[in-house]
Amino acid sequence: MMKEDKILLSHGSGGKLSYKLIKELFLANFNNNYLKKLDDGAILNIDGLNLAYTTDSYTVDPLFFKGGNIGELAVYGTVNDLAMCGATPLYLSCSFIIEEGMPLSLLEKIVFSMKKASAIARVDIVTGDTKVVNKGAADKIFINTSGLGVVEDGVNVSGSNAQLGDIIIINGPIGNHGIAVLSEREGLKFETEIQSDTAPLSSLVADILKVSKDIHVLRDPTRGGLATTLKEIALSSKVDLEINEEDIYIQEEVRAACEILGYDPLYLANEGKLVAFVPLEMVSDILIKMRKNKYGKESKVIGKVLKSSEGKVYLNTIIGGKRIVDMLTGEQLPRIC
Repeated sequence: MMKEDKILLSHGSGGKLSYKLIKELFLANFNNNYLKKLDDGAILNIDGLNLAYTTDSYTVDPLFFKGGNIGELAVYGTVNDLAMCGATPLYLSCSFIIEEGMPLSLLEKIVFSMKKASAIARVDIVTGDTKVVNKGAADKIFINTSGLGVVEDGVNVSGSNAQLGDIIIINGPIGNHGIAVLSEREGLKFETEIQSDTAPLSSLVADILKVSKDIHVLRDPTRGGLATTLKEIALSSKVDLEINEEDIYIQEEVRAACEILGYDPLYLANEGKLVAFVPLEMVSDILIKMRKNKYGKESKVIGKVLKSSEGKVYLNTIIGGKRIVDMLTGEQLPRIC
C-alpha cells in the first residue's frame, strides 16, 4: 500500500517515486507475466508471431521547443519504445485531449509535424480518438500514442537480460533535450543554442540487430535520464554496473547550463538516445555499424556489467573517485516529455 496520500509532480519524474508508484500500485493490481518485466513495451506471441505493443502519453511544456515539439515527441517516443523491444515499428494510434479555446492553427501545426515524423519513422497512424475538455481542465493539449511492431525470431531484448561481462554503449551526448525544453520554458538564453535530440531510433536499432540478434538490453534514457535508466536495468537484471564519467559525452553548452542551473546531466531527459548492453566480442562490429547511422555517429562505450548482485550502479569519476548512482530523487524538470 502506498504511504503517500496524494500524487506529486515527482510521481511523473521517471525517478524513485515513479518507480514506487508503478511497483506498489499499478504492478500490484495489474500484475502479469508481460507487465512485471517493466520494459518499454510488451512482447505478445500471437499464433507464432511476436508483436511488440507499447503506449505513452505526452504533456511537454512548452509545446514547441528548439529541435522539436509535442507532435514529434508523440511519434518518435512511441517508435523508440517499440525499437527498445527489438521491434520494427509499424503502426501507431493517436489520441488527443484538447483544451477548449486552443487555436486551431496551433493544432494544425502539431498534426502536420506528426505527419512528417511518421513518414520519417516509416510508421502509419491507423486509428485514434479526440476529446475536448473545458477551458482550464487541460493545458492546451495532451497526446497519447500507442504502437505496434514486429519482433524477429531470435531477438530477445529486455531490461532484465543484462549479463555478466556485457559492455554498455550509448549513441551520443546526453542532456540536450532537458536543457532545450527548460530554456524554452523559462526564457533562458545561452551563448550557443541548445537543441533537443528528439529523433527516431528504429533504424539505428535495426542496424545493431543486423550485426547480431544477441543484443541483451536496449533502453532509451528519457525521464530520469541515463542514471535512472541504468539503475532500473541493474535492478531488473540483478547485476552491478560500472560506468566511466570521462566516457559519457556531454556537450560543453549543456555542461555549462547544468553548472549554472545546478543540474546533474546524468538525470536530464533525452529523446534521441539509447543504451545497448552487448557481449564483449561484438562491441567493435556494433560500434562500426552504429557510427554509420546518422543517429549513432557519436556512439561509444561507457561501461560494463560487473557482477551478479543486488543492482548497484557505480560511476568512476573524472577525478579518480567512485560514487554510487541512484534513481532520480524528486522532480528535476516536470513535464519534460
